[in-house]
Amino acid sequence: MRYLISGGGTGGHIFPAVSIANALKELDPEAEILFVGALGRMEMERVPQAGYQIVGLPVRGFNRAKPWKNISVLIDLLRSLHQVKKIIRDFRPDVGVGVGGYASGAAMWQAAKMGIPILLQEQNGFAGVTNKLLKNKAAKICVAYDGMERFFPADKIILTGNPVRQNLLDGKKTKDDKRKSLLIIGGSLGAKTINDAIAEGANKLSAAGIRVVWQTGKYYYDKYKNLSDDNLEIHDFLSDMPDRYAQADLVISRAGASSISELCLLGKPAILVPSPNVAEDHQTHNAMALVNKEAAVLVKDAEAADKLVNTALELIQDDKKLKALHTNVLKLAQKDSAKRIAQEVMALAEKKTINQQ
Repeated sequence: MRYLISGGGTGGHIFPAVSIANALKELDPEAEILFVGALGRMEMERVPQAGYQIVGLPVRGFNRAKPWKNISVLIDLLRSLHQVKKIIRDFRPDVGVGVGGYASGAAMWQAAKMGIPILLQEQNGFAGVTNKLLKNKAAKICVAYDGMERFFPADKIILTGNPVRQNLLDGKKTKDDKRKSLLIIGGSLGAKTINDAIAEGANKLSAAGIRVVWQTGKYYYDKYKNLSDDNLEIHDFLSDMPDRYAQADLVISRAGASSISELCLLGKPAILVPSPNVAEDHQTHNAMALVNKEAAVLVKDAEAADKLVNTALELIQDDKKLKALHTNVLKLAQKDSAKRIAQEVMALAEKKTINQQ
């Protein structure tokens, strides 16, 4: 079987795409997989690193602030659709898988037009523009949150959750000391608001005797590395996330789809600070899906400077509240998401083969 997988632009799209590809290979080692991405975007580097071939399209996002600049964007879109048509004719995929992003829109639209069944994977609690545009062309739509009938036809929706890092559950839980442990993660590049709030309250955290593990992101590390002390451990990037998660009593995080899926799977009490710099404010929608079920605590980005450290200090000392958050967030976990999505993809391929016989 041949599978065309498309999406990217951010790690939030690329990671699920690669996880689905890995699951397809695990279930069917003979499967042939080709990725389609956007030239100049992160996927053009990350996908080959994961061992897969990728073709880049000149597709770009529309400029909503300056509509007159979209003539060249439209030209690139038409070029991309023409290029995808040739890719599909040459590769002859059995199924197309779209995970969101510019390239996914062009690739999946053209695949559906050419009679290839497509499956969409939506990571967020508020559906992205690309997947909403493709909803009527999709055979199946795999989602991570309840209530997605607001965006997609109910009969196409399958609740699978988001794929997470395969080694996440292998973390060592043993701690070297009795201190409560606070893990702060703002994404690989960092989150300015979170970092500024933690820097301002670093003395409070240290004085409380809490072990703080703080991933600043590479852009902010030099600015804050000198704040480290016996209680405050500062890193630009954490490569041993399974262990760090396992040892944390409380996590402060943005509310990206992958991060939330990881927190659910691990049952980690968390304070979520949704990024305001994302399309459709989707991180707030992701966070509220947990907050409404008493499975996480929300601190708004605009209020982080005043509230984040105090909220963390109060919560990490409240064992009863931590236990309730752990119990509730664990109920929202979706296990084996990548494998379940891959099985749906393979079912579409088999159905297509039967229909052609």
